[in-house]
Amino acid sequence: MPKHLEGSGAGDVWTWVALDPDTKLVPCWFIGNRSGQAAYHFLSDLKGRLANRVQLTSDSLGTYREATARAFGTDNIDYAMLHKVYGSPPPSPETRYSPGVCMGTKKAVLYGKPDHKHISTSHVERQNLTMRMSMRRFTRLTNAFSKKVENLEHAVALHYMHYNFCRIHQTLRVTPAMEAGIADHVWSIEELVRLKFEIKFVITTDCGVASVGCH
Repeated sequence: MPKHLEGSGAGDVWTWVALDPDTKLVPCWFIGNRSGQAAYHFLSDLKGRLANRVQLTSDSLGTYREATARAFGTDNIDYAMLHKVYGSPPPSPETRYSPGVCMGTKKAVLYGKPDHKHISTSHVERQNLTMRMSMRRFTRLTNAFSKKVENLEHAVALHYMHYNFCRIHQTLRVTPAMEAGIADHVWSIEELVRLKFEIKFVITTDCGVASVGCH
């Protein structure tokens, strides 16, 4: 970063997201860097919103392992890490800004006894696409990015409140909040705008599976 921008608030931040693949609910998210402290803050928040023991899958970001142990304890979580191996796409003008091609995956069981058939980050990666398609500020290679981190935090909070409570999921035919049993109707935009108190919800799922990602 140029020295004249140091301390100005300029820089990069990451969006941490947790997803329940059964109900499609996003129980928590966090805007921050990719440090171990940020991972711990995010996972501690997630732990406080869960009613039961869950199976957790993360990508191969190194900070997840220690942060998961600190937040959940090694005996209270079934945790696996999914490492995706990427290769470069064939060079051409059309692929200049294209992401790498996934060549394969490696599963590593770190704590507990996770079910191998549920070790996946596909759902949270699809949620990442939903987030990018729903908020202009996440569009790549444009000048629509957030100029202030506070504005990004507010935009992401509004997006996920709308996603959880107002938007009917195409597969579920109800909102994620309704599927999780924490809402009994589709919220209107008016209800969302008029919300003036903090909501902290607890989720329960039959299979107890969750995946997390940092984008």
